Amino acid sequence: MARPSPLHTAKRAYATTAQAVGRGLTRIGVLSDEPPPLDRRLRHWAYSLTKVHDSLAIARLDVPWWTYDAIAAVTQWFEERTGPVRVFEYGSGASTLWLARRASYVHSVEHHRGFGEMVAGELAGLDHVELQIVEPEVSAQPRVPSAKEGHQGLDFARYVAAIDSVPGSFDLVVVDGRAREACLAAAQDRLAPGGIIVFDNTRRRRYREAIGRSGMAEERYTGLTPTLPYPDQTSILRAV
Repeated sequence: MARPSPLHTAKRAYATTAQAVGRGLTRIGVLSDEPPPLDRRLRHWAYSLTKVHDSLAIARLDVPWWTYDAIAAVTQWFEERTGPVRVFEYGSGASTLWLARRASYVHSVEHHRGFGEMVAGELAGLDHVELQIVEPEVSAQPRVPSAKEGHQGLDFARYVAAIDSVPGSFDLVVVDGRAREACLAAAQDRLAPGGIIVFDNTRRRRYREAIGRSGMAEERYTGLTPTLPYPDQTSILRAV
């Protein structure tokens, strides 16, 4: 097994330290068990820093793992919809639970079995939410590779094609999992009129290139993101 990169090691060390500090501050009463309201953004963000890399804790903050400005934009989009909203999501987690509270139907696909089973436990009893686990296949020549560290030699073709197993169009598609460039291409043809695609972490060069190839109109939302100590960017895409 390949050794983790220094960046990966540093991120894990930061997450472990931040979570431990959060538990300690909660025990002595400095941090409340309840997060600040979302409209107190800086306080909410500061509180969230102690929940980094804990998807269930993030879900209890009632936020997806997108930038705050993107969360506000998608919240407004939901509020302006007059009918049922059908969602397809690449990459499950806190966003799945957030979407489940707002959409009439959510189908989420997850590549990591252990993580997917954990999220599925949180979704138990929600009849309008389906979580599909599609693990990548080992391949010397992947048809759909992922550039994510540690994912070399894995084929995500079945994962990307999971959207084809669900009939109908979607009002909202979230691209926040693996092989995102291919997921974006697969999602475009399944978007309902007036629908949007939420694409996360869009500062990365390979994602910028994929969005450019898509021909879709892009709104970029850059700034603070729950649990992250640095600014990031989430984009909302619409058909032209």
